[in-house]
Amino acid sequence: MAKLIGVLLCGCGHRDGSEIHEATLTLLAISMLGAEYVCFSPNGNQTKVINHQNSKPENESRNMIFESARISRGKMRELSTVKTSDIDALIIPGGQGAALNLSDFLFKGVNCQVEKETKRLILEMIKAKKPIGAICIAPATLAKALEKSGISAKLTIGNDKDVAAKIEQMGARHEVCSVSECVVDHENKIVTTPAYMMAKNVGEVWAGIEKLVKAVIEMM
Repeated sequence: MAKLIGVLLCGCGHRDGSEIHEATLTLLAISMLGAEYVCFSPNGNQTKVINHQNSKPENESRNMIFESARISRGKMRELSTVKTSDIDALIIPGGQGAALNLSDFLFKGVNCQVEKETKRLILEMIKAKKPIGAICIAPATLAKALEKSGISAKLTIGNDKDVAAKIEQMGARHEVCSVSECVVDHENKIVTTPAYMMAKNVGEVWAGIEKLVKAVIEMM
């Protein structure tokens, strides 16, 4: 039986939800490497809605599951129904939604809070010693979720000194990484890659994500 990887989404679009390229390339890499995936999201509205053509906020609300279904082609589960026993690994694509909807890191930095079901699943995966992958800005939310767990995870968001400093303030260890590579924390079974924190094109994003997914699968 193929291994099943859970992919945690939080909307559709890099300015207010999950980054579409990062999410899609994650699904592609999982499929190409012989595993299967299931997509899920918190059931609630995005923190904000942005017009992606002009980058201006819109006065409307959008549900994270409904929007994430645009990426998953309709097949979505509500995050609160997902148990660690349901999946063999977890991957969290980036996009600003990972630090707006899965946590409020972009608003509050080191004083942020992680969405409760996101934190629950992350901590349960760590306890079960199942691999977690985090892409782009998502490692910041991962670091906050682990802040009081006694685990000092090795993470990367690339080479952004300000974000790296905040990650270390939350108890994680930041490692500078090129866009086409990933950082593997073998002890805690965590893999991270910079993606659009650094990438200039979708090809660079693919290089890092393919390596991340491969490393996650090898840990399962």
